[in-house]
Amino acid sequence: MTSPQPSLEGPGGPLAGRPPAPLVVAVSVAGLEALLLVLFGLAELRSLHGARVAMGITTTLFFVVYGLGLAYCAWQLRRMQSWARAPVVLAQLIQLGVAWSFRGGASTVAAVALAVLAVVVLAGVFHPASLSALADDEEE
Repeated sequence: MTSPQPSLEGPGGPLAGRPPAPLVVAVSVAGLEALLLVLFGLAELRSLHGARVAMGITTTLFFVVYGLGLAYCAWQLRRMQSWARAPVVLAQLIQLGVAWSFRGGASTVAAVALAVLAVVVLAGVFHPASLSALADDEEE
């Protein structure tokens, strides 16, 4: 005879309080995007010279702040804070626009990569299980 398996059901249903897999994937990809934005911003420091100092510093600050903001929102979304969904979705829509601008020529690979990442995040955030989990958070 086998022993009964422990129930994974909590007061809110199966695995209550834990984000669903599609949301975890979306948050993970958004976190990767955030890391790459910060690294790109820091790499921009290498181009500081002469007349480009102001441009290099502002570009660095923009990408680092954007990346840190996206990372914070992804972390909050992982913690099932529904307010963080809007900034993450906005970042993905911006990324789709950037991908569109890179299409054609040598930058097509970058355009496809940006678009695929954005679509994966959007699909994870708008997956019915993710919407349901985040809606439960709003009702509490």
